[in-house]
Amino acid sequence: MMVRMGTEGDSVRVIAGRYRLEKRLGRGGMGVVWRATDQLLGRQVAVKEIAQDDSLSEEEARQHRDRTLREARAVAQLRHPHIIVVHDVVEQDERPYIVMELIDGGSLADRISTHGPVDAAEAARIGVALLGALRTAHAAGVLHRDIKPANVLLETASDEADADRVVLTDFGIAQVAGATTLTENGAFVGSPEYTAPERMSGVRTGPASDLWSLGALLCTVLSGESPFRRDSLGGILHAVVFDEIRPPEEARPLLPVVRGLLERDPERRLGAAEAERMLRAFLKTGRTPKAAAGGASPGYTPTQKDVPLRELAPPPQPSTPSPTPPATEVPPPRRSTRGVLVAALLVAAMAGAGVSAAALLMRGDDKEASPPVSSAPLTSTSAGTTSPSPTRSATPSPSKTANTPTAPSGYRVAHDPDGFALAVPEDFTRVPQGERIFYMSPGETFRLGIKMSDPAAGGPLAVMKSAAAKGADTNPGYHDGKVTDTTHYGHPAALWEFTWNGFSTAEGPRHTYDLCWEAGGRMYDVWVSAPVGKVREAKEYFDVALDTFVPEQKQ
Repeated sequence: MMVRMGTEGDSVRVIAGRYRLEKRLGRGGMGVVWRATDQLLGRQVAVKEIAQDDSLSEEEARQHRDRTLREARAVAQLRHPHIIVVHDVVEQDERPYIVMELIDGGSLADRISTHGPVDAAEAARIGVALLGALRTAHAAGVLHRDIKPANVLLETASDEADADRVVLTDFGIAQVAGATTLTENGAFVGSPEYTAPERMSGVRTGPASDLWSLGALLCTVLSGESPFRRDSLGGILHAVVFDEIRPPEEARPLLPVVRGLLERDPERRLGAAEAERMLRAFLKTGRTPKAAAGGASPGYTPTQKDVPLRELAPPPQPSTPSPTPPATEVPPPRRSTRGVLVAALLVAAMAGAGVSAAALLMRGDDKEASPPVSSAPLTSTSAGTTSPSPTRSATPSPSKTANTPTAPSGYRVAHDPDGFALAVPEDFTRVPQGERIFYMSPGETFRLGIKMSDPAAGGPLAVMKSAAAKGADTNPGYHDGKVTDTTHYGHPAALWEFTWNGFSTAEGPRHTYDLCWEAGGRMYDVWVSAPVGKVREAKEYFDVALDTFVPEQKQ
């Protein structure tokens, strides 16, 4: 909702015996904003009349009013030169009203629409102001949840030499720590083009979500358009959660800040203090420094690990002959165009019933969707990879002769209910994903995968060559792929090794080892994926898994 000068509105009326509503300035989902006069103090103010939901029962309406008034009073305690001043919170005829300062000027969205994008220096100035406002709000336990150009006002400076004052407004859907929100529970709130992916994915959110929105806002003020703008709501949701993020060329001077704020993993997202430091450095020197180590926000930092994988995983499929081995990696959820459009329609149709966008994204029946894999820590190291030996020792290990794996120090034997056993590091956790079984390290930096299937035509070598030919389809940035014909304890085998870019900027470059072999009328596939800077550890996990793998009776 914008609080600004506008056209003549409806007839004059007085609320709370004090505020005379004179002009309607705007209307939005939360209600109507009026230009008004405070008759007691003789000053111009803006009054937001909170919309009522006629479908609520009397008790529900009362609770909604009480909640609105309570949270509006909490927002009124915020004091910062770049946060709209809330003068009063009143009630008239069982309807809540919020009395605010009246800003003489338009919104940032109006400015972009009228005059076009701003330069990097002005964008940095706006960013510094908003970061200061957000730091104050977050310190008080208040999340804004709807940072966008339309909710940023530019108060015209009295002196032409001065810059317009940047004012963050419309905390109408703000969330106060320990309280429910001003909107109904379960309903999606905010503007999708500026909404953080963790909110889209249904993960509990914190201050980092507002910072993502600020990153999208900076792209918009620099280029004139949000990087997530699409032709449909479904397209926007897909762009925010899945598509490659490409900041506009105009954002290049501030790219370290923009990329840091548009980090999908909130644990690694740039923090407010560090982003403000970088923008101030740009304003002073004309160059944006890199983020310092540990620049992410402290406090609660949710990740995709907060989403129950068991609820998202597709049901196990019966074992059937397959011409290809499992893809070495399971990509993040990729919804078909039809699935995205269905989700968009459901969002629109079900919003009034309190169905969240997160639920729609996560409960669809899209057969292409796969369980999410959490973002791994970013690794910038480009150390060379070391290939495992293409052939295993001619002398079977004790674990093979005894048909019972023996775990080395630091490992444990996992007797998997899908019918195999192997040694995995003690802190690895089992994560079933359809036909594939994963054992993952904390944070899912290392991913050890296993799949068993019926033999395929051409044997392991043909299967691996076919998979390698499609490597770019399943592994973004696939390169340096190599398939080697080998054996595994005397059985026909093929080793596939490659490097790729990871599924997100948070993951960074990764390297994968994948061995497929055929034995006893079954085809087995074991692989390990890890950041390129951790290939030595990955090679060890890979070798131990292969050395100790044995089929077992299903539990």
